[in-house]
Amino acid sequence: MQRICVIGGSRYFGKLLVERLQAAGHQVTVINRGSAPAPAGVEHLVVDRNDEAALTAALDGRTFDVVVDQVCYTPVQAAVATRAFAGRTRRYVMTSTIEVYDPATAALPTVPPGTPVTEESVDPSIWQVAMDLPWHDDAYLEAHYAEGKRQAEAVFTHAGSFAFATVRSAHVLGGGAQEFTGRLAHYAERIIRGEEIAVHATALPTVFIHYEELADLLMWASAADFTGPVNACSDGPLTVHDLTDTVAAQAGREAVRRTVRAGEEVSPFSFDRHYAMSNTRAKALGFSFSRTTDWLPGAVAETLALSPAPTD
Repeated sequence: MQRICVIGGSRYFGKLLVERLQAAGHQVTVINRGSAPAPAGVEHLVVDRNDEAALTAALDGRTFDVVVDQVCYTPVQAAVATRAFAGRTRRYVMTSTIEVYDPATAALPTVPPGTPVTEESVDPSIWQVAMDLPWHDDAYLEAHYAEGKRQAEAVFTHAGSFAFATVRSAHVLGGGAQEFTGRLAHYAERIIRGEEIAVHATALPTVFIHYEELADLLMWASAADFTGPVNACSDGPLTVHDLTDTVAAQAGREAVRRTVRAGEEVSPFSFDRHYAMSNTRAKALGFSFSRTTDWLPGAVAETLALSPAPTD
């Protein structure tokens, strides 16, 4: 049994992670602002992680074997956490994102299309941190989501008071009510209604992960001893064409796609730049991934079951 603290953990794969940690016999503490109750038997500390004094007071004399941070988006939040958890945990795991590799958001090493992007492409040990940017502004943070994650990783990497690992998740999908981003539902509804899907002229592939697989990987990462970044994605990248064709086939419809002009808004998961990740490091460390095509049809079926019925 380990004492594990999950920051966030109130929805989607974070909620599932908490349930699985508890089922495995771990002593679990959840920290969030109280938007949803924790499962019975899980300690729930209701506190705003951005309030350092309140967070430190809420932690009181508690110590943990591992902290899994689901909701760290800025270097300021990371700095608060490094101070609050210094001396309280031996290991800290942060959930990060594939978007740290997006070449549209930073000057990154060029990776030829078709070459999976490895963790070395974004090295948090040398990434520059700017605490004085307006990270408290929601609009700024939304526009600089990838950079916020990169800088948060850098702050934790340099903290030195605990072993740090960061899980860079692919685009997360899950069927039906579990698909909280609504992106599969977006495609299901548009395809059912025969509405156009806006895509790039040359849509490049990206990578995905099922929310249950991501919960499994985070649970694995909490018990492992590796440090640094690790990419989390199912095997088999897909383009937006592959994804919409899967939805259309199960809906018994045809996907109507329209090529956008430069600068025009596109549908989710249509990318004109390459940053599909490699999961080689996670595999070498011992994690086994599924194939995207193994779980995607089931997720699509669950989503279609909740989508409006066709009108014709």
